[in-house]
Amino acid sequence: MYTLYIGNKNYSSWSLRPWVLMKTMGIPFREERISLYVADSPARIHAISPSSKVPCLHDDGVVIWDSMGIAEYLAERHANLWPSDAIARAWARCASAEMHSGFANLRNEMDMNLRVREMRKPSSAVATDIARIVELWEDGRRRFGAGGDFLCGRFSIVDAFYCPVAFRFRSYGVAPEGTAGSYLAALLELPAMREWSADAAHETERVPQFDPPGMQIQQQ
Repeated sequence: MYTLYIGNKNYSSWSLRPWVLMKTMGIPFREERISLYVADSPARIHAISPSSKVPCLHDDGVVIWDSMGIAEYLAERHANLWPSDAIARAWARCASAEMHSGFANLRNEMDMNLRVREMRKPSSAVATDIARIVELWEDGRRRFGAGGDFLCGRFSIVDAFYCPVAFRFRSYGVAPEGTAGSYLAALLELPAMREWSADAAHETERVPQFDPPGMQIQQQ
């Protein structure tokens, strides 16, 4: 069985991607959570991940240490993780890669923190990132989404890559309208997303850089 090493569920956006993918697609795995930002976490992570980062997937001696690498590794072993249509699949790979490598301003100014409920006016740079994400969501739904509630109809890797954005939007009051808003709601209502959120509510760690004094924290 696969073992997926992840970080704190309140904060670890990168860990969320393969976790929600495997949960939603019914791929069995054993979860190992390593608390981040504590004294022994670098050594613990380095022992299981060559990049000293999570997520990291172990599969019978094979180690995959990047969320995109994990997704592609799983797609070679399990059916239907990418859209079956070639054009939709190419679009989904581009949209996933854009999320994987881009949107730095959104990441930096709107950390993933599931405890937060704070209406925050985005900077112009973050507003540009948000506009591009909304554009992608609308484009995917318009072109490929007829078969279901997700970007290319049924849930696939590209949706998993935008799940952390859904939590960020919820935390900071980003509420797109129309098609993008409906897609955001579909992500947040995924059983795997609800399970992750429920697990995060039971975490006791508080990281000052993510939970500074004065931040509006949801009572859990």
